[in-house]
Amino acid sequence: MRNVTLLLEDGTAFHGKSFGYEKPVAGEVVFNTAMMGYPESLTDPSYAGQLMALTYPLVGNYGVPPFSIEENGIATFMESEKIHAEAIIVSDYSEEYSHWNAKESLADWLKREQVPGITGIDTRQLTKVLREHGVMMGKILFDDEPDNIPTAQYEGVNYIAKVSCKEVVRYQSNQSSQNTPKKVLLVDCGVKNNIIRCLLKRGVEVIRVPWNYDFNTLDFDGLFLANGPGDPDTATDAVENIKTFLAEEKAKAAKGEKVRPCMGICMGNQLLSKAAGAKIYKLKYGHRSHNQPVQQVGTNRCFITSQNHGYAVDSTTLPSDWEPLFVNMNDGSNEGIRHKKYPWFSAQFHPEATSGPVDTEFMFDEFVEIL
Repeated sequence: MRNVTLLLEDGTAFHGKSFGYEKPVAGEVVFNTAMMGYPESLTDPSYAGQLMALTYPLVGNYGVPPFSIEENGIATFMESEKIHAEAIIVSDYSEEYSHWNAKESLADWLKREQVPGITGIDTRQLTKVLREHGVMMGKILFDDEPDNIPTAQYEGVNYIAKVSCKEVVRYQSNQSSQNTPKKVLLVDCGVKNNIIRCLLKRGVEVIRVPWNYDFNTLDFDGLFLANGPGDPDTATDAVENIKTFLAEEKAKAAKGEKVRPCMGICMGNQLLSKAAGAKIYKLKYGHRSHNQPVQQVGTNRCFITSQNHGYAVDSTTLPSDWEPLFVNMNDGSNEGIRHKKYPWFSAQFHPEATSGPVDTEFMFDEFVEIL
């Protein structure tokens, strides 16, 4: 293993060994406190442009599942078609793995997808630094290549455009009992496969469109706003399309016609909030874990959720006809919104999880039931 250094923008350095693909990279350094799920996290498009540090010390001991593709074109076990994180940072990489579904080691997978991995890092201290300072840019440098220094920028980069699909994709459900199943228009800002899986298993047809596609020209029964990476302020086109949708549905309601529902997840929560008129701010170090407690506003119901986001909605800027739906029990930040009159709602967390708890998957049921 070659010697490598993780150098943060404030000058803090951590020294370790390379176990993945050998190339220097740069990106935003973030930490994830989940105890498992590295195949799902690495293939989550929301990690695009980021160096992902895992706080759980032992990583790689259950290997990597096969990258098989279903008939509908969706990967069986992964959340997208490739690894999106720029690199993975761990304390102790396990060279030996054992799992009934494992087909290769984490190291072999990283090398095949040309993604660096470093081990031997004091991830507890790294996390303390990030919690104190906040997320910051960092570089993975190979000690024997001192002149090979990568550069990268995260702020202001439209990562949504980088990971979104480039054309319209349709998915037919084999679970539908209807001759003409309901159609869900999914705005792909970096959608995880399990969102599509959760919709398909509820018998709907999914129409997946690029992030900036003018979907209001299409025929559909409900709008779904997916997760995605980066700064929501870069997704101006998507916000304008959502504004048009909300305005047209309000006009239909004024004429006594049925209003089509809308649901958002993660980035979708932020884009729906921006379309409604609210403001977004960046969290100090984000929420990336499987154990974030959220409370449903106005009730005593609390849920343990899976999350992966670096921005949040400023609930105080929501217009009077909107209200918070969930709140984070750790820091009081917004975890979802809903319209007071119309069937439009969202969650900042991931009801579909994968990996993580599925306590809030009922939100998909509620969405499909009102189509």
